[in-house]
Amino acid sequence: MNYEEKAKRDHWANEAMEYAELIVGTIAVVILVFTFLVRPATVNGISMYPTLEDGDRLLISKLFYTPKQGDIVVIPHPNMTPDEPALIKRVIALGGQTVDIDFDTGEVRVDGVLLDEPYINELTHEAEDMTGPVVVPEGQVFVMGDNRNHSGDSRSSVYGTFDEDYILGKCVLRMSPFGKFGRVK
Repeated sequence: MNYEEKAKRDHWANEAMEYAELIVGTIAVVILVFTFLVRPATVNGISMYPTLEDGDRLLISKLFYTPKQGDIVVIPHPNMTPDEPALIKRVIALGGQTVDIDFDTGEVRVDGVLLDEPYINELTHEAEDMTGPVVVPEGQVFVMGDNRNHSGDSRSSVYGTFDEDYILGKCVLRMSPFGKFGRVK
């Protein structure tokens, strides 16, 4: 093998190594971003209509996240299997707060204060099996869908309140459909 052939082979080997390093580096960055910064989620069902619709694709983040009233969060149901979709709901109350819903008028109060809920589809008339005011245990959240009468949420003993540690993240961005791309409120 002459000098030119060896130089050509070394050049291609170096190029291949550079591409391999670039690909491995890119994969590492993507893994780090999706592990620590954001992760994808998909809306399954109509419980968050009109804010979110079935099939919407979201990005959620838990980095430095502390739940706040009004946030839309993603929570796995404690009894669900890994292939089941997580719940996407709105935080209504935090630990120590009292939720009281008048199912005749559809009004939701937290600590006696009527919530201003321009995001809901309809007033809250469906009680599930909730009776009377609920005091949210410390470290837990009370969540409901925006499509109140078509949402399984904290009003039901099947779900109840959720431990803050179960929250996978807050919805921060709708990725698709593209026409609705933007922040989730």
